[in-house]
This record gives sequence, structure tokens and C-alpha cells, in this order.
Amino acid sequence: MAGRAGLAARRVAGAGTRGEGEPPLRLLFAGTPAPAVVALDALLDSAHEVVAVLTRPDAPSGRGRRTSRSPVAERADAAGIPVLQPRSPREPEFLSQLADLAVDCAPVVAYGALVPPAALQVPRHGWVNLHFSLLPAWRGAAPVQHAIMAGDEVTGAATFQLEAGLDTGPVFGVVTEPIGATDTAGDLLDRLAVSGARLLVATLDGLADGSLRPEPQPAEGVSLAPRIETADAQVDWTLPAHVVDRRVRGVTPAPGAWTTWRGNRLRLAPVEPLPSSLALEPGELSIGSTGVLVGTGRGAVRLSSVQPAGRKMLPAADWARGARLEPGERLGEQVGA
Repeated sequence: MAGRAGLAARRVAGAGTRGEGEPPLRLLFAGTPAPAVVALDALLDSAHEVVAVLTRPDAPSGRGRRTSRSPVAERADAAGIPVLQPRSPREPEFLSQLADLAVDCAPVVAYGALVPPAALQVPRHGWVNLHFSLLPAWRGAAPVQHAIMAGDEVTGAATFQLEAGLDTGPVFGVVTEPIGATDTAGDLLDRLAVSGARLLVATLDGLADGSLRPEPQPAEGVSLAPRIETADAQVDWTLPAHVVDRRVRGVTPAPGAWTTWRGNRLRLAPVEPLPSSLALEPGELSIGSTGVLVGTGRGAVRLSSVQPAGRKMLPAADWARGARLEPGERLGEQVGA
């Protein structure tokens, strides 16, 4: 379900204009992961000119640990756009390149590195960040994940002026998006990437014609969304079923929810919370006509699919049949025990 976009900003007059036939803004686009590609595509289809892309350096990925380019770099390559990949945007060489590009603005979508004050001051419209939350809620690296895990019913995206603080800059506009009962972080981020890209283009349009200025973020309602590491995605079966459900969905698809079974990691697809009347101990498995159930601190959850170590994801019922589970067996014992 698409959210409703709106630019929450004041109109201002007297902005300068570019020459006839010139694009409204020359842009340096900064981004790295796949959701940022959606915004880059939107900018390439806009009236503005993307003159270069800033992204993280090529890095090993996948099981083979082969060096690969970021999704944004690959898209820029396909579009014939120069790609800048400094180890840090603090490097003097990058700052010199930025000055030479003479860009009007630098839109940012999940770039993955802090932009130093020396770079923030170069474009005349500064750096405009597209952040996937309703600021000041969920400032940080993982806003979508934390919104789901916290049980928020509505989230969104915001464009704001990048400054030295962590997502503290004044806001140009917002778009809202409801969080569905079965949404994973991947589902929600896919939708926000699309609606957020439209918002980013609209924000840049407003900057180009002088009709926007940002509004300071409110002092109330601040929450933080730090990066989620693999260790953070381990399921705590002592939590209530509805909390386990939210936490699993919040880390799906990455880094991926997991528990332990017979001393090894067992990865989990989203689960289904069940009534609290089910009498199972936290982590206790029950296999029957209703599926593969796991007890929690209150109630139980039904497993959908699991991925044992060294294997592919498979239906929980198939795993249970092949595993020959013993009565009273539990998930969540310590790895290596």
C-alpha cells in the first residue's frame, strides 16, 4: 500500500535560476545498497543532472568472498556515470574532486559513511539525505528494522538537510507508510524506496525553484536505530510471542533471524504468533497437526521455514520430519553446547 507524500516545508521567494536549457540542478548522488538504486533511477529520469555517483569501495561479498561493486556503482556503470569510491569522504583527493564537479546539491540515500563538514559546505544547496523514518523517530542506520521491532503502526521517509549530527538536520518533506501485520523489513523498505524516491525528486525540484526551506526537527519523540548485527538477530524465546514475531520480521531478510538447535545455528523465516493459552516452555518444540510450534515467554509461534547449518531454507514440517525431534527438545541452547 503506497503512502501519501507531502512536502512539509515553507515557500520562499527570490531563489536564483539557471540558464535556459540547463538542468535545474547538477547532482552528486551518494548511495550504496539496492534500495538507493531506486532513488538514483528516479533522479536519472528527472529534470536534474546526475554528474557523478559517490559510493562505498568494492568489497568482498557472498560465500566465495569475491570482490564486487555496490548496487549503486553497478547502476552508475550501466548509465555511464563517473563513480567515486574513496575509502573515506574525508580524503583530500575526494574533497578536491567534489569541488571540481561544481554540483549544486548532493542527495544521499544510505551511503554508509559520515560526510565531513568540509564536504557538507561545498554544494550550494548542501547534502539532502533521504532517511527511512519519520524524523526525529529512529535516527540511525536501521530505522525500518527498529520501527517493525518496536511495533510501530506507521513509519515513513523524510528528506532533510545533512549536518554534522546523526540525522538531526532540518526536514524538507515527509512521506508516510503503514506497517502491515506481516511486513518484514525487506517488504517495508521496498515500498519506502519507491515513495521515498518520489519525495527526494520533489524535494530537489523545490530547492531548484526556490519554493522549499527546511523546518527544524521537534525536540520530542527522538529515538535511535543503531545498526543491527548478526548477534542482535538471535531469537530470545523468553519474550512474548508477539514480540518474537516482530523481532524476526524486523531482521528479515538481513541479517536474518536465528536460533540454535543441537549446537548449531538454525536460521528462521518469519513466524506466526499464536494464542497465549498454549502451554509450552520458552524454546520448547511441539510437532503436530497444527505445524511446528515453539514456546515463548507467553504463547507460542508457528515456524514457517527454517535453514539448518549448511543447507537451504526448507519448510519447517519437512525439517521436523527429517530431524527426528525428541520429546521436549528445545531451540535456543548455546552454540557448541
